Amino acid sequence: MDETILKKIKSLPPLDDTILKIQRICTDKNSSLNDLVKVVESDPMLTANILKSSNSPLYGFSREIKNISHAISLFGMATVRGFALSSAIKQSMKINLTPYNITNGRFLEISTYQSALMFNWYTKVDHSLLDILLPASFLMEVGKVVLANILMDKNAYAPFLANIKTIRTLPELSMLEYNTYGITSEEVTAKIFEQWNLEAELVDAIRFSNNVDNAPIAIQPLARALHVVKTSVNVFDQLSLISTQNAKALVDMYGFDPILFDEAIQKVTV
Repeated sequence: MDETILKKIKSLPPLDDTILKIQRICTDKNSSLNDLVKVVESDPMLTANILKSSNSPLYGFSREIKNISHAISLFGMATVRGFALSSAIKQSMKINLTPYNITNGRFLEISTYQSALMFNWYTKVDHSLLDILLPASFLMEVGKVVLANILMDKNAYAPFLANIKTIRTLPELSMLEYNTYGITSEEVTAKIFEQWNLEAELVDAIRFSNNVDNAPIAIQPLARALHVVKTSVNVFDQLSLISTQNAKALVDMYGFDPILFDEAIQKVTV
């Protein structure tokens, strides 16, 4: 890996104390919902950000969510953990996705759609995997922020941007990233999460999300789910006819129930 990328990853600030406490609670099977409520409510800015995110119409709740206890009871601890990690990253990282030909607003919108689609889909597929899949779906594009910042810092993004405008698929994007940096954004995201000491399953699920066949057997179900979601929603297409059709082809190939995926798509496209 290029030394510049390693330095950029190592220079990222650590997760703050509140997020670390949330991490510990959400990975401790003996913790309770009340434990999580107390920690989140101790940080007013985080509370406001989580309530704003949880009230997105993409999640389909008809009534306003007014407090953290209500949010956790509806979403579960894993989703609130995803909201918290996403909020922390927005505050700690300089986001400029110009090299990827998308605005900051669109980038954050992509993360929201990815997480909402995963929530609506996997709640009915395998709820036990949401502890990993929801944080992963919130955060799997973070590596692009680091790679984009490197090009912006060097004022050397024009060739990458020109190439982005000529491609339309995720394999082509991975190849462009590798040819430019010697690494893909998925691998950068995995390296960031390793530095933050997040679970190995979360790290590997993202690392292999574009390379499912090479994933360890235990990670393949996670990587497949992420692959489907990022095919549906990515920097090129957000739930377009083409990206949805491509995702449905993966659903068939991986043996998922197509009806459950269709229902999830309908919820996030209303």
